[in-house]
Amino acid sequence: MSVINSDRSVCERRRILLVEDEPDLARLIRLNLESLQHEVTQVSSLTQARQVLQSKSFDLLLLDRMLSDGDGLTLCQQLRQEGKRLPCMMITARDSESDIVLGLESGADDYMVKPFSVLELRARVKALLRRADQQAADQYALTFDELVIDSKTREVTAANQPLTLTAREFDLLYYLAQHPRQVFSRMQLLEAVWGYSYAGYEHTVNSHINRLRAKLACCPNSNELVQTVWGVGYKFAPPAAH
Repeated sequence: MSVINSDRSVCERRRILLVEDEPDLARLIRLNLESLQHEVTQVSSLTQARQVLQSKSFDLLLLDRMLSDGDGLTLCQQLRQEGKRLPCMMITARDSESDIVLGLESGADDYMVKPFSVLELRARVKALLRRADQQAADQYALTFDELVIDSKTREVTAANQPLTLTAREFDLLYYLAQHPRQVFSRMQLLEAVWGYSYAGYEHTVNSHINRLRAKLACCPNSNELVQTVWGVGYKFAPPAAH
């Protein structure tokens, strides 16, 4: 087992892409993030965002949903389909529960509803960067009998068969596998994997667990890998850990 260490801190200057078409709000966000010593690139459309992402790398994406040329959610979905793990925070006035759940399940790492406090925005940006650093620091392969989870390549094989997992399914499996036999509540998993812990969204964890179990079916004793602890939550219980 090899480990790649990371010395990056949240105070380090980061590149942030802000996709927001309200000029006053965009300026307010940019000034606050620049006060944290970050480099902020601001665009106002999905077309501009895609062009910039092709030519420059970023550490964080702040993305409005209601833009002149479409729903910002499509860009987030595209990035996840391409396997890109650029942290993404949705910033939008769409505040229904279904909108929030859709955004988070489509790959957003956080979801802020307008209007919001700039102090909360700064805190959430710091938390997302911190979480991204931790993920970079924990890059190694975990092996449990015939199940191999490689966080560097984000590949999973079960009984020598490659599994196709969504980004969130991989994050959930990897987090559980990092803590074999430890029981986590749904709220704890929401906080650790999704980055939020709002009551009412526990079904998000349930649906991801069910899909994950179905994809692990080719692995021996797959029914025992991700177990339900009734009244509490879930745990990863491999037959053997190396």
